[in-house]
Amino acid sequence: MRGSTDTDDTLAVLARERGRALFGYAYLLTGDRGAAEDLVQDALVRTFSRLRAGTDVVHAEAYVRAAVLRGHLDALRRRQRWAAVRHLLHADHDETVRDPAAAVTTGSAVQDALATLAPQERVAVVLRHVEDLTVPDVAERMGLAVGTVKRYLSTGSAKLAQRLGPLPDDEHVVVRTREAR
Repeated sequence: MRGSTDTDDTLAVLARERGRALFGYAYLLTGDRGAAEDLVQDALVRTFSRLRAGTDVVHAEAYVRAAVLRGHLDALRRRQRWAAVRHLLHADHDETVRDPAAAVTTGSAVQDALATLAPQERVAVVLRHVEDLTVPDVAERMGLAVGTVKRYLSTGSAKLAQRLGPLPDDEHVVVRTREAR
């Protein structure tokens, strides 16, 4: 039973000290407060139901972030598959669903700009610029080819630049990567 206590302690510390950061990450991916809260909750449950005893908070947070991303990408794929076959179920019914959250403005220029991106562009931009991942790492996390991720980043960055002004270039990332070698 000792392992259970260690895991419970890790969960408590993670929730207390990094809960807001995890929620912020999920919110950047989804753009929806409720969806972000659900993503984090699901990721915590999935992660801590399988976590080994003795895992520290830093590693636990990395696992939870990966679970948040996987959960979000899985939800996007489910919505895309459903959109492709939804017409078969309601062929004679024009379905217009309004999202009540869309009427609520966040007042955040960045959030508004992120909302203009396609879902895959948004994920790529968040992973690249918020998580500070390399393009190959973004491709790996998203399960896509590097060229596809580059296209999403190019298109997404151009849309954000139109709304927010020029984005910082990737020169600092290249320099840091070279220094790390």
